[in-house]
Amino acid sequence: MIIYEFKVKGKDKQYRAIDDAIRTSQFIQNKCLRYWMDNKDKKVDKYALNKHCAVLAAEVPFADELNSMARQSAAERAWSAISRFYDNCKKKIKGKKGYPKFKKHCRSVEYKTSGWKLSSTRKVITFSDKKGIGTLKLKGTYDLNYYDIKQIKRVRLLRRADGYYAQFAIYVDVRIESEPTKEMVGIDLGLKYFIADDKGNVEESPQFYRKSEKQLNRANRKKSKKYDPKKKKTKQPQSTNYHKARERYARKHLRVSRQRKEYCKRVAYSVIQSNDLVAYEDLNVKSLVRNRHLAKSISDAGWSTFRAWLEYFGHKYGKVTVAVPPHNTSQNCSNCGMKVIKSLSTRTHVCPHCGFVEDRDVNAAINILKKGLSTVGHTGTYAWGDLPSWAVGASLLSSGESLSQESPRL
Repeated sequence: MIIYEFKVKGKDKQYRAIDDAIRTSQFIQNKCLRYWMDNKDKKVDKYALNKHCAVLAAEVPFADELNSMARQSAAERAWSAISRFYDNCKKKIKGKKGYPKFKKHCRSVEYKTSGWKLSSTRKVITFSDKKGIGTLKLKGTYDLNYYDIKQIKRVRLLRRADGYYAQFAIYVDVRIESEPTKEMVGIDLGLKYFIADDKGNVEESPQFYRKSEKQLNRANRKKSKKYDPKKKKTKQPQSTNYHKARERYARKHLRVSRQRKEYCKRVAYSVIQSNDLVAYEDLNVKSLVRNRHLAKSISDAGWSTFRAWLEYFGHKYGKVTVAVPPHNTSQNCSNCGMKVIKSLSTRTHVCPHCGFVEDRDVNAAINILKKGLSTVGHTGTYAWGDLPSWAVGASLLSSGESLSQESPRL
């Protein structure tokens, strides 16, 4: 499954119709979730939620305007959250199990195989439901003429800070045969260096957010100055200037996010092309960002994004990617195996037992590679099961990115 994204061009009336379709999809998703909450004793499954969509369409006129398969797709989103909650309960994960929550700020609507039609040139798409979206032009560098229409399983309309986009989920085998490099590498993810391998090579952390923080703060202050709290109390809409400032602020954040994604993608591709086996830490990023002293730096590093792209390229080019537990990888000596306690401020590993001296991150990368080699063929190549994070499920996420999970709690 690959995802092609195009920016769509239309009139303001069409953009408002897309917003209406997004709100309707959110309404149906929340109603399906409420139906599950009210009928837990009846063992509601995903098929019951799909049937409930027809009931909502008969009762609510604006729900009937949305394509039937788009309504089913909204119900599938609700069931995805419910099934994830059930799985976490069965696995007895510590802490919160991720009880499904109602959506407040949905940004996309997803169509399946009906409700849309591509032109003969594949540069124009027309939506035929009653929302009035109509015909939209597709702006992008991808060419959909290489694929049959039957291969397009999902079409999503997505709203971002800089406009509206259309995403096409195309069912195709992405695997490519490549020549073996006869190399293997262990990777340690860090804050000082983005990655450090067992050979001593390091990649500097770009810190895109830190570099843009002054501009972001300035844009946020301008937005805050135009916000009127009195209007919120009286439930009046904010001024046009406020919404313009809010959109400028959002576009700056979107630019930083895209920079981070492209950087992680480039580094992951380079690592996969240079090695046949890649071992990396199975970090629980969701728990790590709870540290208020390091949360901003960890989020700026983009570890989860890098891992998702690393697993994707590993699957695409037939390379082995191994996620290993991160316990004591920085503390243990990679030469003699003895534990050497170090604080985060200690950046050089000096072993008092064998005299081995090495950079802290490089020492950890050597330990990670050793753990990865010891688990290959026994625990599998992926930390989350038989498939990597990006390949689980056919639907896309509401954020518009490929499907990604957080590492399980250790």
